[in-house]
Amino acid sequence: MRCKKTVDARSYSHEALEQLRRDSVKRVQAGESPEAVASGLGINRRTIYRWLAAYHYGGEEALAAKPIAGAPPKLDAKAMARLSRMIRDKTPQQFKFEYALWTLALIRELISRQFDVRLSEVSVGRLIKRLGFSAQRPLYRAWQQNPELVQSWQETEYPKIAARAKKEGALIFFADEAGVRSDHHAGTTWSPVGQTPIVKATGARFGFNMLSAVNALGHFRFMTVEGTVTATVFREFLKRLLVGMQRKVFLIVDGHPAHKAKLVRAFVAENAERIELFFLPPYSPELNPDELVWNNVKSRVAKLGSQTKEELKAAVHGALRRLQFLPESVAGFFRTPSCLYAAA
Repeated sequence: MRCKKTVDARSYSHEALEQLRRDSVKRVQAGESPEAVASGLGINRRTIYRWLAAYHYGGEEALAAKPIAGAPPKLDAKAMARLSRMIRDKTPQQFKFEYALWTLALIRELISRQFDVRLSEVSVGRLIKRLGFSAQRPLYRAWQQNPELVQSWQETEYPKIAARAKKEGALIFFADEAGVRSDHHAGTTWSPVGQTPIVKATGARFGFNMLSAVNALGHFRFMTVEGTVTATVFREFLKRLLVGMQRKVFLIVDGHPAHKAKLVRAFVAENAERIELFFLPPYSPELNPDELVWNNVKSRVAKLGSQTKEELKAAVHGALRRLQFLPESVAGFFRTPSCLYAAA
């Protein structure tokens, strides 16, 4: 295997090198990683970190053909490269911090511990932005989740199911259940600065459970029930799901006890020509596009401020029926990054 040749940036003219510096920094600012930019340009990665350090401490002028001399940087290119790898590849807990998310305060303390350099949080914020980082809402995954099982499901197990479905003319559905409560609130509202708005809501707590099934073509079925989702309830849902189905159903669910109960297994065995169950890897709700049904319904219902159980039921049923008439929205659940593997 031939190694990619590294370009010596000093071979460029002053003007070309200045433009290369500016373009490289802009690309990192736009979200590319410094290593990716360096690799694409064929330059040493230490070089781009040296440019980023110069830009951080000297601004645009420091990228000029003849950089303006100034105070030596507190973090040199080597230190900035190391800091970038720490934040990108490790969690705060691996450095004995109490919290699991990188904050400016934690990064400031990390810099102090690792490099014996003290910066203000404002300076740290500018620094990590110039290293190509941005503040983002993280995706949470259960620590019990087995990444190898997830990868096997996406790359091996599901493709086998899809191939069988195509061969047998079956429809693939994903199913799930969730509860909705009167005390669930979501959304924002406009209000004068400094005056937190108050929305009147019921103090009573009531709710019920919902079951639904979706497929990548936009088909959507649902059922609501008061009380726990037991094997009997899930069997009833399967019966309703099969009503009017002209093709066999391959139903993918999680490992909820009701899904694997003896009563359910017996029903599936009795209707083997019409339905077959498959199970997602444990602790992997993000692989199920039906999870997004609940986000959609709960967000919509929470804004209505139901005062009674009857109002809550009417709101939930309205939101669920609405989805039945929006097949494109249902199909869109399969286009989220974690569910793309199952898109039609």
